[in-house]
Amino acid sequence: MEKPLCTITKKLEDVAAGSCVEILHRPGRANAVRTVSAKDVPAGARLRSETFELYPGIELSFHCYLADQFHVCHSHGVSVLSIDHCRAGRIGWEMQGGLSLYFGNGDLSFHYTDKCSDSVITLPLGYYEGLTVALDLEVLGDSAPDLLREAGVDASALCRKFCGDRETAALPASSRIEHIFSEVYELPDQMKLPYLKLKCQELLMFLDMTEPAAENALDAHYSEQVALIRQIHGRLTAHPEKRYTIDALAKEYLMNTAALKSVFKSVYGMPVAAYMKHYRITKAAELLRNSDQSIASVARAVGYESQSKFSAAFKEIMNILPTDYRRQYTAYKI
Repeated sequence: MEKPLCTITKKLEDVAAGSCVEILHRPGRANAVRTVSAKDVPAGARLRSETFELYPGIELSFHCYLADQFHVCHSHGVSVLSIDHCRAGRIGWEMQGGLSLYFGNGDLSFHYTDKCSDSVITLPLGYYEGLTVALDLEVLGDSAPDLLREAGVDASALCRKFCGDRETAALPASSRIEHIFSEVYELPDQMKLPYLKLKCQELLMFLDMTEPAAENALDAHYSEQVALIRQIHGRLTAHPEKRYTIDALAKEYLMNTAALKSVFKSVYGMPVAAYMKHYRITKAAELLRNSDQSIASVARAVGYESQSKFSAAFKEIMNILPTDYRRQYTAYKI
């Protein structure tokens, strides 16, 4: 199991399968805890969100999700901007208007919340950890925090700069974004509220100084294209022993090859070939741990006819040869 998945699974130990726990921290009031029943959450999904009211018009929410896909419905108005940071995994929204926006580790996304008020969230890797800063532009227009007013930060201007007419946008991971969020996910309880207040203002001042045109912005894609890519992904992962060419897949699914490669990378975070290499090796590691198949048999099961090429690929991804990996795991179990 990958380390981020292990961490998220541990954080969700107290959340029952098929449920969502929502916690709200409000200044001067008792915490509100709401558990959404299984009938409104996919079977097996475990979802948790914890929201802090930092200032009038500014909320920050932490999210931990284990799921493939789930539906969300909220009542935020047209004047609320959502700024989302992904710590681990990948996440995608099917926005109103037929667009889907996907982002992953370290990326930052922006969208008006009315565009996802009734939408489907997809987790291509099956897990996600991240946070959301929600800005109510009408409230902030009248009562922005003193430090932001002193710095001349205008939340409405930030919205126009990053979203513009598209109403969705994203910035790829960078050292500057990592600097802001590197410590906010593991804070002691007594430090959370004051630290999050500081970090939220730091984020908004950073964005005020950032020019989107200077960044390699992430693109939204039409939901129909994303649906086809998910079908292609299902086909590839259901048969790791088979090798498919991009041209053959594009022809079968009636997609332009460039679009297929571009949308696949947006949704799953890697080019097709790199993703499948990691997937095959991860699957092989599972077989090595949980079966007594020979190395050659495991290699064939994940699409490698040559055991030597399989061993080289396994070592490249796992930093250990498959024979040593199995021996090490067997010794660990004993």
